[in-house]
Amino acid sequence: MLDLQAYKERVYIEDIHNHVGEEVVIAGWLYNKRSSGKIHFLLVRDGTNIIQCVVVKNECPDEVFEEAPGIPLESSVLVKGVVKEDKRSPLGYELLLTDLRVVHRAEEYPIGKKEHGIDFLLDHRHLWLRSRRPFAILRIRHEVVKAIRDFFNERGFVLVDTPIFTPNAVEGTTTLFETEYFGQKAYLTQSGQLYAEAAAMAFGKVYCFGPTFRAEKSKTRRHLTEFWMVEPEVAYFDLDDDMKLAEEFVSYIVQRVLENRRMELEILERDTAPLEKVTPPFPKITYDEAVKILHENGVDFQWGDDFGGADETIISNQFDKPVIVHRYPAEVKAFYMKRDPQNEKLALAMDMLAPEGYGEIIGGSQREDDYDTLLKRLEEHNLPREPFEWYLDLRRYGSVPHAGFGLGLERTVAWICGVQHVRETIPFPRTIYRLTP
Repeated sequence: MLDLQAYKERVYIEDIHNHVGEEVVIAGWLYNKRSSGKIHFLLVRDGTNIIQCVVVKNECPDEVFEEAPGIPLESSVLVKGVVKEDKRSPLGYELLLTDLRVVHRAEEYPIGKKEHGIDFLLDHRHLWLRSRRPFAILRIRHEVVKAIRDFFNERGFVLVDTPIFTPNAVEGTTTLFETEYFGQKAYLTQSGQLYAEAAAMAFGKVYCFGPTFRAEKSKTRRHLTEFWMVEPEVAYFDLDDDMKLAEEFVSYIVQRVLENRRMELEILERDTAPLEKVTPPFPKITYDEAVKILHENGVDFQWGDDFGGADETIISNQFDKPVIVHRYPAEVKAFYMKRDPQNEKLALAMDMLAPEGYGEIIGGSQREDDYDTLLKRLEEHNLPREPFEWYLDLRRYGSVPHAGFGLGLERTVAWICGVQHVRETIPFPRTIYRLTP
């Protein structure tokens, strides 16, 4: 029987194509099994993929053949065998098993072949991660994260890590998580943007990438209370520059997933035809033009309101790739957004709406760079001046036009994967009803 130390010589299933005809060791877990008379089939996963191990009587030790069908699912195992090509297999290869060792016999696994409700699966999220669907989604998430970093790093952006604890709001005060901080109030960050603006004045072009928190009592499929956001900020950028960067960025991410994660998209049965179309330039329409689309589709929408999820779906359904809506009414946008010099009622803001009903994945703007105007905006939004004194300093010392945006990772992954709820796109989702596991 295999020695426990045999795992040191293991190969990963994702590299199995390099070992055809060789005898190899794989260290993993028993994902599934079935028997057919003198042959047992063990599906073994190792975190990179799943391979079928064929256990044939008289081709392996008798005790291995006898033990194989009784191994509980999700037991950890070392398997040894000869790699064979098999075009009938989803992987294209299988393992003719010659030896096996059970490292740990699992108890009866709670997630079986039967259908489970979403609450049950989320209660067991720590185990559900081992299933094929989460496996595919989270490996695509990994690819998206890598593409995000590669995109900015290749273009000379500097990564700046911004604080989780902040003394002030960024996106309004109604969605702040408040906490006690050594005798004073602090808040979990809604965005790293204000700090990224400070860094952009030092490094020219920067991005921050980390968790953000919104205390939104929302039950929609597009909302989490904790999610990840990447936020680039560039000095000497205007709104047009911002929109151009955003479309290049999203196109880069999508094309990277298509290039490197075809297998995972197939597991999810994702129709990739819509994703193939995601190349620049993207359609760009004004808020006024978006309102006209809603009216033409029978929606009783009032100018000056912000778009809801249903509105975004109707607007984005008019296009076969992401659409950028720009120049929103200033009243529905944040205090830091610069007004349009052609129309003071409008903010130089933009949102990118993903197609297929996935809604806003990017929100951005040109920032207000004038000290007196920014001070006025703080007063208009009833925000205290003191916590923003450092932010006002950026307009005192070498202020320049600048712009940036934030991309929500989970919504972007949901769209690329074609899944209906963002809770599947993060390893351990946090919603208004869920704090565990």
